[in-house]
Amino acid sequence: MKKLLILLLFSFLFQSCFSYKTVNFNDIKNEKKQKYEVLKLDKTNIKGRLVSIDENVMILENRNGNQTINENEIYDVKVRKFSILKLATGIVGTYGAFVVIGILALAGFAL
Repeated sequence: MKKLLILLLFSFLFQSCFSYKTVNFNDIKNEKKQKYEVLKLDKTNIKGRLVSIDENVMILENRNGNQTINENEIYDVKVRKFSILKLATGIVGTYGAFVVIGILALAGFAL
């Protein structure tokens, strides 16, 4: 039972507060520091911050340096958005897990 509760607690703690929304290549705004996830036709994923974009090429910056991606190589483009709903769910879930674990710990000591 304790292992299940610990697993449940960790699943709440590591829940992401971000989600990715699919966008059209032509609708991408040249906002620096915006994070994108690009799925290429060869099924490789590239995640990174937007450096620049024009009508045929987008450049993303990540750990591997700058990645240049041609529009004709792109299968799908997703932009990272902050999700207040996921944040609230994570906070409430984590608080609830702590309360349940506290109650079970107190009940275990009372027995």
